[in-house]
Amino acid sequence: MFIDSHAHLFFKDFAADLPDVIKRAQDAGVEAIVCPGTDLETSRKAIALAEEYEMVYACVGFHPHDASKGDAPSLKAIERLSEHPKVVAIGEIGLDYHYNLSPPERQKEVFGEQIRIAQRRSLPIVIHSREAEGDTMRIVEEALAASPGWRPAGAPRGVFHCFPGDAALANRVIGWNFCISIPGPVTFGSKPGRLNQMAEVVKKTSFDHMLIETDSPYLTPAPHRGKRNEPAYVRLIAGVIAGLKGCTIEEVGASTTSAARALFGLP
Repeated sequence: MFIDSHAHLFFKDFAADLPDVIKRAQDAGVEAIVCPGTDLETSRKAIALAEEYEMVYACVGFHPHDASKGDAPSLKAIERLSEHPKVVAIGEIGLDYHYNLSPPERQKEVFGEQIRIAQRRSLPIVIHSREAEGDTMRIVEEALAASPGWRPAGAPRGVFHCFPGDAALANRVIGWNFCISIPGPVTFGSKPGRLNQMAEVVKKTSFDHMLIETDSPYLTPAPHRGKRNEPAYVRLIAGVIAGLKGCTIEEVGASTTSAARALFGLP
């Protein structure tokens, strides 16, 4: 069994056939899908999907692209939404300096404010970081120092989704009791004699804090690159990880499912 720890099922890409997408995921062995919001509207949509489908769970928050929308009333609304019983994290939140669709300073402010919501609610966070790892790590480290008892003893504090760093960075965030999540690009192959960075991270990182995700409808794994991604394809990611780790796909499923349950408090 697998858990797709990050899939945006509310996007228009799934409007015509979402029931079929859910059925294919179940047939592929996916037992749960975590659906993170990207702003206030999509956070509400994620909750609506979680209410409609038993296997779907929601996260609520402002993606860094939408940080400019994250004014005080909207952030208060996110905190209220986080009280829903099927909301399992604050996310997708973080920093993205590749596009800078919201000003970097505002991204940092909204990221910090949403971490504080998670701390008040004792919820984990789902972090997006692109070309912003220095600021992302600094903000998270400051948040940990300000609230060392943020999560119950032993409970993971969050996940760096589509993990953007190398093995050294992975070990650092795992030391903070965060998870890393591995998406489709791990299937894209490597140059002769040299693994791609994500494959290198998988080989050098323990399973204890590793999740798998599709980031649907984006980052479609091989052999379906160029097409819409969907949660059923998380099995393809698990298969490549099994090859890199020298274990069975069942072992990947068991370990990553256990890590996702611990992070999100899933049954």
